[in-house]
Amino acid sequence: MKNTPNYSREHAKYLARLKRNKIAVSAMRWGLLVAVILLWEILARVGAIDSFITSCPSRILDTFVSLVEDGSLFEHAGVTLYETVVSFLLATFLGTLIAILLWWCDTLRSVLEPHLVVLNALPKIALGPIIIIWVGAGTGAIIVMALMISLIITVLSTLNGFLEVDKGKLTLMDTMNATKLQKLFYLVLPSNVPTIISALKINVGLCWVGTIMGEYLVSRAGLGYLIIYGGQVFRLDLVMTSTVVLCILAALMYACVALLEKLAYKKFGKN
Repeated sequence: MKNTPNYSREHAKYLARLKRNKIAVSAMRWGLLVAVILLWEILARVGAIDSFITSCPSRILDTFVSLVEDGSLFEHAGVTLYETVVSFLLATFLGTLIAILLWWCDTLRSVLEPHLVVLNALPKIALGPIIIIWVGAGTGAIIVMALMISLIITVLSTLNGFLEVDKGKLTLMDTMNATKLQKLFYLVLPSNVPTIISALKINVGLCWVGTIMGEYLVSRAGLGYLIIYGGQVFRLDLVMTSTVVLCILAALMYACVALLEKLAYKKFGKN
């Protein structure tokens, strides 16, 4: 008991050191971003780089304000965000459901898993014309494109997590005469919360990539459309502004998944 005060002081110092390190990392992270933006602006102003080709932060800001004032930014960003969120939710739900079915039936898994691996390696952009013919040149085709890019990754990553559940725990549940449904809900799914969260994080990026690819192929609205249009008419400020807005939206969506991760770990614990 005499060592308790010393232990408490050392623990407090350790926590304070962790807090300082966290603040330092955050400061360096934001400092690096600010430094890059300032350097970009300075190089453009002194003529070291051609702002017509590379744009610059001030021109991007002017374009952003212009798009906000005429309302087009909200229209195009809303379209892309809608397509991305829908494809993200569908990929997560369908991917998890298919992974459960493959885990449930060994024969089905043995038959389909090699085909899934091959489909995952297939460049999805090659199916663009077929998707347009099947679904039509509209929002549906863009969602299907994003879904095709993210769905198989979700299935494979989640399935691998299901198959790596502790065999000893499964054997213990067998000795207790647990049904497969009970194993799923009481062991497999809770044990794979980190795997499912990891799949969600991957899906955020893949769905944004798929949506923009779909908008490149066929769209009359959206951030991908603005990027293509800006490139065609040599409005590089519009291209860069759309890209920046795209990065901000992707970061916000990732932050939502990170928040969900914290809530999930608080409820289920981190295995």
